[in-house]
Amino acid sequence: MNDSSKPINPHELDDAELVDLTRNGKTRAYDELVRRHSRKLHAMLYQMIGSEADAYDIAQESFLKAYNSLHYFNGKSTFYTWLYSIAANQARNFLRRRKRENSYSIDNDEHGDVLEKDVRLADTSITSDPARQAYISDLKNKLGKALGSLSEKHREVVTLFDIQGMSYAEIAAILHISEGTLRSRLHYAHKQLQGMLSDEVS
Repeated sequence: MNDSSKPINPHELDDAELVDLTRNGKTRAYDELVRRHSRKLHAMLYQMIGSEADAYDIAQESFLKAYNSLHYFNGKSTFYTWLYSIAANQARNFLRRRKRENSYSIDNDEHGDVLEKDVRLADTSITSDPARQAYISDLKNKLGKALGSLSEKHREVVTLFDIQGMSYAEIAAILHISEGTLRSRLHYAHKQLQGMLSDEVS
């Protein structure tokens, strides 16, 4: 009996197979790609932008742009690396537009501190321990302020490497830079963060 008659379960397929199915008109396959990568993509954009609502909008725009551009995807990188490249570019464009409209201040962001969501996801017990809650809140504020003080290009490499945990190769592909340039940016960003954080605690 031919297995081609069996229904396809998108959850059992890898990204490359889902991309191929999407190109052949199977929209459920792309729905699975969105489900699979939306949370991590949104978290990355949230760290870069500092606004949960704007990060959500840009994530949706990025998925739509990727869908409409799938014929350009050549498979030389993984799908999520290619998707993140699109999203990072969308985020940079958004930040430039926002910078022209008004100066960015992490302290006045109506959506809260850039690290708040991830800190709470990492440790849901902080609300039951007042001392720990105060410590994490203070640390979160210092980290958020320091991260927000970095330039756009340095903030994005710290976000992708230190917060998202991506490899040098993945980040270099996403940002379209060499690994040497990436390492240089990370080294500078880490020095800046160390200096700002030591000033905070001194």
